[in-house]
Amino acid sequence: MNYQIREASPDELLWLHERIPEFPGKASLEFYTERLNDRVYLALIAEKDGELLGFKVGYQDPSPDTFYSWMGGVRPEFRKVGVAAALAEYQETWAMEKGFKRIYFKTRNRFPAMISLGLKRGFKIIQVIRKGGVEDYRVVMRKEL
Repeated sequence: MNYQIREASPDELLWLHERIPEFPGKASLEFYTERLNDRVYLALIAEKDGELLGFKVGYQDPSPDTFYSWMGGVRPEFRKVGVAAALAEYQETWAMEKGFKRIYFKTRNRFPAMISLGLKRGFKIIQVIRKGGVEDYRVVMRKEL
């Protein structure tokens, strides 16, 4: 599948967010704009012929040499064709070019595909945070750039 990756607007992030079934509840523009306000960040989307396939958003951690990959997802009908990996590759390359030394993300035990993608991309599990039932345990993964 041919698609392009480009920087995203908050409206595009919200549109995609609302189409990812794993995200509970309703988001808002403020959900994104408030989190990204006054931070170094990168918001990406994958797009094919004007159709938005997926997104990935991250920002500088309080530690200046660390980038946090905060939020992302791919619409179900466009999964398993490399969209998430391409978004991650773009984000990691950008972070390295900006001088970040490491990148990390949090996911949950209930998302084994995300854990698997992280491991395939060279991330290591550095922490498991017990919260709720075992399916909701947070899995923190980090990669040195």
